[in-house]
Amino acid sequence: MKLSTPLMYDGNPRTAADQVSALERAGLDTVWVAEAYGFDAPTLMGYLAAKTETIEIGSAIINIYSRTPGAILQTAAGLDNVSGGRAILGLGASGPQVIEGFHGVPYAKPLARTAEVIDLVRRGLKRERLESEGIFTLPLTKEAGAVTGLGKALKILTHPERSEIPIYIAALGPKSVEQTAEIADGWIPHLFHPEKSHLVWGDALAAGAAKRSADLAPLEITAGGIVAIGEGPETKALLDFVRPLFALYVGGMGAKGKNFYNDVAVSYGYEKEAAEIQDLYLSGKKKEAEAAVPLEWLEAASLVGPASYVKERIAAFGEAGVTNLSLTPISDDPPATIAQIKEWVS
Repeated sequence: MKLSTPLMYDGNPRTAADQVSALERAGLDTVWVAEAYGFDAPTLMGYLAAKTETIEIGSAIINIYSRTPGAILQTAAGLDNVSGGRAILGLGASGPQVIEGFHGVPYAKPLARTAEVIDLVRRGLKRERLESEGIFTLPLTKEAGAVTGLGKALKILTHPERSEIPIYIAALGPKSVEQTAEIADGWIPHLFHPEKSHLVWGDALAAGAAKRSADLAPLEITAGGIVAIGEGPETKALLDFVRPLFALYVGGMGAKGKNFYNDVAVSYGYEKEAAEIQDLYLSGKKKEAEAAVPLEWLEAASLVGPASYVKERIAAFGEAGVTNLSLTPISDDPPATIAQIKEWVS
């Protein structure tokens, strides 16, 4: 099992990035860089590439709407070059609030768009000419909106570091998870509950795996949560640190009926709590929404407690299929925490 950490994006990520080299020395395998509607991920990934030597640097995620397939190809190839072949391309559809609200792009056909983007990026990394007659028309024809009609099929000008870069998809809905299991190298689920994950996604993962190409390696899965190793109630109290995150996603990341994370909470069996969290959050009662997040879920999605209990949580994530355990250390010495867990998983 690999170990990874998400780079925080809601503050000054440069400060967090400065700590990544210490985590790398402690045994961290991967760092994930989000962007949401904050700083862009590629800039920070390039910064990390210059500050590290061995760690994998993944986007989690770059959305598939605000950049063309050609731009995503250029970004992936560029990051893989400056990192010396350590890039992971994490993609996702994001959601209507960000895509239509922040980027001003129609949130349409996320599954088809995801498949086409991945296909074009993979072909582009092999220096094939970019041609498409689906959602994307490449080269653009006058019938499809070209002004001059002079576009021509081009291959990437430079030679990529690798002809294949791992592509992960952030997916939650059954259809998108099925697609991920069929075509992606890895899956990035959010707010993951190891013991309940098979109830929500088991059928979708199996259906996608049945259609998976033999050319692809088994699907990698990255998931996890905060980690703190210690005895006593003060350690368990650290779970309150993630209440705002859960409340934000379940309550505020989308309108009623259009919140993927709320749907996941319902699928886990927290239907009553999901409705309450959303009602409170959308009415501005964020603290009350945070208090309504089920403690059972926080405990299952985190690794907080005595060493023996944390080992049990590691095993639970492993049994759920997680191959890259994503950890956010909540301690005075994050590298020491990572080093300890690295020893356990090794």
